[in-house]
Amino acid sequence: MILDIDSLFRLDGRVALVTGGSRGIGRMIAAGFVASGAKVYVSSRKAEACEEVAAELGSMCVAIPMDVSTVEGCKALAAAVAERESRLDILVNNAGAAWGVPFDEFPESGWDKVMDLNVKSPFFLTQALHGLLKAGASMARPAKVINITSIDGQRVNPWETYSYQASKAALIHLTRRMAARLIQDQIVVTSLAPGAFPSQMNKAARDHGDAVAQRIPSGRIGVDEDMAGAAIYLASRAGDYVVGETLTVDGGLVNASLGVSIDG
Repeated sequence: MILDIDSLFRLDGRVALVTGGSRGIGRMIAAGFVASGAKVYVSSRKAEACEEVAAELGSMCVAIPMDVSTVEGCKALAAAVAERESRLDILVNNAGAAWGVPFDEFPESGWDKVMDLNVKSPFFLTQALHGLLKAGASMARPAKVINITSIDGQRVNPWETYSYQASKAALIHLTRRMAARLIQDQIVVTSLAPGAFPSQMNKAARDHGDAVAQRIPSGRIGVDEDMAGAAIYLASRAGDYVVGETLTVDGGLVNASLGVSIDG
């Protein structure tokens, strides 16, 4: 058997939606999808930012601004996509928030905002888009839902971002639960857990990349191609048999770091 490697990682003819797609990891993924042949809708709260990304990435990228921090916003975004497309092949739930405050001062608002956007919204947006995801899905070409989690859901970091770390751990497990249900509809659900990628959310990697790189086994922070490549793998034919998995993209920080010895 000769494998068609040229098409294995391509997304030609597929329609994708990337939330939080106007900057950071979402933009990296959107750019990768466009380069691999997909038509990509990028969404975020800021219309101008969405339009700028769409202009930069070309005619295969379309801005569709929306605030998905509420169930109503999730439904509105799903309706806006349905007005434009008869099916959705790929959904990337990337929109997210973080909140860092010392333990004794951590507010309820910082808990609710982060948990709502990072856990609740991926579930209800996927629910609202369920019909469109099923519309073009088949055993030969399943639809894909990719939740963007974080290595902070897999390990404890030094920062007092209590709701963020809890939300990402919750989304990793929610990914498995959603996968168990949606595979019945030929919809494959997975997650990507990024490590240190420079972004507005990860200012340490953005502003102090050399210092952060010293703590990473591979010796560097992540670049656009690292995130785009991982997302393309899960979204393409290459990732069709990967169900419910969380792919860690962190240069080895979680799984290849040497622990501190407690022997003598």
